[in-house]
Amino acid sequence: QVDLVESGGDSVQAGGSLRLSCTPSGSSYSSDCMGWFRQAPGKEREGVATIYRTKGNTVYADSVKGRFTIIQDNAKNMIYLQMNNLKPDDTAMYYCVARRKPDFPCLYFSPSWSSSSATWGQGTQVTVTS
Repeated sequence: QVDLVESGGDSVQAGGSLRLSCTPSGSSYSSDCMGWFRQAPGKEREGVATIYRTKGNTVYADSVKGRFTIIQDNAKNMIYLQMNNLKPDDTAMYYCVARRKPDFPCLYFSPSWSSSSATWGQGTQVTVTS
């Protein structure tokens, strides 16, 4: 079992920036598709961004387009989520996710991400105050 370890969550004021990081606990682990989901209190889990690492293709939720960027560092086997111009509505627990095998689309926030076909981290809390 591979764990994904997130870091970088914090409390910031609206308009601020944060960079979240995600790394697998096993150095030899590699997934062709990784991303970020989030869940705010009382709300359903939602996809934020995913990246198809082989080609660098990405997809973003409409609510974060133009503000968030998913970045990969293949040398370090890490992905990041650069979050700019943060808003109070971005307050949530952010989870790093990885597709275990290519049996569902990478660039689509399908229910398969919540199945056993994906690996999830423990989450890192982002709080944005107005």
